[in-house]
Amino acid sequence: MATQLSGEQKAAILLKAIGEDAAASVMKNLDPKEIRRLGAFMNATANITREEESIVIDEFEKASASGDVTFHGRDYIKTILSKALGPEKANRMLESMTSKVYPGLDAMKWVDAKAISQMIKTEHPQTISVILAHMDPDQAGVVMVDLPEALRADVALRLATMEDLQPSVLEELSDALQSSLVASAGTRATSVGGAEATANILTTLDKATEGGIMSKIAERDQLLADTIRGLMFVFDDLIKLDDRGMQELMKEVSKEDLPVALRGASPETKEKFLKNMSSRASEMLKDDMEARGPMKVADVEKAQQNILKVCRKLEEEGRIVIAGAGGEEALL
Repeated sequence: MATQLSGEQKAAILLKAIGEDAAASVMKNLDPKEIRRLGAFMNATANITREEESIVIDEFEKASASGDVTFHGRDYIKTILSKALGPEKANRMLESMTSKVYPGLDAMKWVDAKAISQMIKTEHPQTISVILAHMDPDQAGVVMVDLPEALRADVALRLATMEDLQPSVLEELSDALQSSLVASAGTRATSVGGAEATANILTTLDKATEGGIMSKIAERDQLLADTIRGLMFVFDDLIKLDDRGMQELMKEVSKEDLPVALRGASPETKEKFLKNMSSRASEMLKDDMEARGPMKVADVEKAQQNILKVCRKLEEEGRIVIAGAGGEEALL
């Protein structure tokens, strides 16, 4: 029986064998999709026999273990996910692992974003918004940019105001997508989309596209636009980091990205970075910025997005804490 175990099953057995702390360290280095697949097996498995454990350990470390290994189901996976990602992200990840799976929608995450844009651009805006809600923000952002301009704001508005969808609706859409992609369960409505999902997607877009979409949303629903804007985390929000958090961030950002990104930052944000550097480093950075001369807006925005990705990674690792763009509290 043990020889029929899949790669995810063997990895899950190994993580249980090495203990919570070591398992959490491993989880930190996994892709979200890998965590979801691995966690789904750990969450659903009750017991692992000694034979299965021994074979897996032998494969990885040529070592044997003693006794049966018992998974503690949801409690165990929640514990190690919390250690790896923090309580809030762990809860979201666990919810996604235990929610009903719609293969067609899930398969879209593995398809090139531009190919998806071509596939869905003639669909109804509501259908497109449901599809985007099931994607990672970066991928959904690329799809959004490739949609006809007249369609973007309508899709974003529907995404932000989306309510729970019945399983039958999602199943029908999933089946249609699955057959199109050649890519298959619950009685409870599934929550998708919302203002937060919209904010996450919009922060991946260039400022001109994001501004155009937000202005259209504001025309139709100013309160919703304010809510989305409050949830968006942009480069100038880095000023909310305290000095320790800023110093931690600067250890990890690319020395090439920083002078480019600061070209498009507010004076306050520039000062925040500079005051957390040594006098010598600060002067070198200023000289670097001046020496580069005029720069393309697209290059500046790309450098800012690279730094924001580093910032989110540090947050996931628990090294800094990021409040929402509308947050009032200082970050640690």
